[in-house]
Amino acid sequence: MPGVPIPLSEILVATGARIRGQIAHDISFRWIERNSKAVQPGDLFIAVSGERFDGHQFIADAAEHGAAAALVSQAWADLQTDVPLPLLVVDDPVAALQQIAAYRRRNLDLTVIGITGSIGKTSTKEVVAAIVGQKDRTYRSPGNMNSEIGLPLSLLEVDRADRYGVFEMGGAYAFGELALLAEIARPLIGVVTNVHPVHLERMGSIENIAITKRELVESLPPDGLAVLNGDDPRVLDMAGYANCEIVTYGLRPTNDIWASDVQTHGMRGTSFRLHADGETLNVRIPLVGGHAPYLALPAIAIGRWLGLHISEIVPGFDDPGIQVRLLVLEGPNGSTMIDDTYNASAPSVLSALDLLEEMAPGRRIAVLGDMRELGEESEGQHRLVGRRATEVVDHLITYGPLATLIADEARERSAETGGRVTDIRSFETDQREDLIAWLASNTTEGDTVLLKGSRGLEMERIVAALEPAAK
Repeated sequence: MPGVPIPLSEILVATGARIRGQIAHDISFRWIERNSKAVQPGDLFIAVSGERFDGHQFIADAAEHGAAAALVSQAWADLQTDVPLPLLVVDDPVAALQQIAAYRRRNLDLTVIGITGSIGKTSTKEVVAAIVGQKDRTYRSPGNMNSEIGLPLSLLEVDRADRYGVFEMGGAYAFGELALLAEIARPLIGVVTNVHPVHLERMGSIENIAITKRELVESLPPDGLAVLNGDDPRVLDMAGYANCEIVTYGLRPTNDIWASDVQTHGMRGTSFRLHADGETLNVRIPLVGGHAPYLALPAIAIGRWLGLHISEIVPGFDDPGIQVRLLVLEGPNGSTMIDDTYNASAPSVLSALDLLEEMAPGRRIAVLGDMRELGEESEGQHRLVGRRATEVVDHLITYGPLATLIADEARERSAETGGRVTDIRSFETDQREDLIAWLASNTTEGDTVLLKGSRGLEMERIVAALEPAAK
């Protein structure tokens, strides 16, 4: 960001905003920015009201940083007599942002691919974008900009020369969220990766999560394509709600496109036999971990649907941006760190433990943090991870109050059946420095340290403190 400049005239047509104050009618804004401290000269500041902050409180700060105007609510503007910059007044600034993005989308010659699911959305988005990029110029939304604010901002970043756009869509926080995003982005192709008990505290049940994800499938036009993980029964059930062509993928031969004989080669990637349309091909890709086929298969399915031959698809896997969720770094005292700290759910942690088992011949240390927003499934999911950890790691370290359940289960399982683990210890979130100190003092050359936990734990700060360059 930013993308193409946004003319005031375009905003007025899209939103019907009312101008308050003096502003040139031929102005184009550099960008729409919601963080007043990130505003740059020429930006339009959008006043977003959230759970903790009301963006209207930062109008003056935005003006000091050079904002050309502010997008504000009518209710707030009616109470103001002295404002330091011109205002564009609407009923709801976030709804107005969505209208601006929808207007821009209608005027783009763009094929949109939407990616949703409980886990793996961002990684799948990156892989799909890398493959589609072999056909024509392709935009991919940055990070996990998948919300009612993030997705519209991503659309505004699309260049008019882009022919494909790959967007992560929705975190399953509310019914109707994905339907709204689909109405704005108008995807032709939709991918659903899986349905897992993530965000249960907000959605109440895994069935509700499936319903929200299904909204993407229901939104696809008759000439579109739904790409569904056929190994996940809740995703496969969505085929009955599609009004377009369907392609299923997975490891089972009942899928339209499937992988067999999967072999992982540590950090050297993954190989498998690809089965599609009666053909069987041996494929090797640089994606790491046993879950790699679930990232590769939807991308291959889309590439083939768009007319690419497998020989044109495979080079896309060399894109350095597709391993966005996992970094292998130099650790303290000659050790190796696997930084997978972006987020955590039971399936993703189990996959990370599988990777640790595959690539680490020496001593294995796992630092596992809380898995949040699991609702009633929380204890069972943490204990599931604890059972697997006893089979894989030598030293198990948990971080955070929920993660102590991982340690408890590991101790109980180790006492009953033995296992590989020889040392289990727990740290609370206010003991981050103690955890860093323990790792700095107790790792040696040849050790491999996996670090993974929910985003709110900020475990990347542990990684940063342990890198030799930080010393």
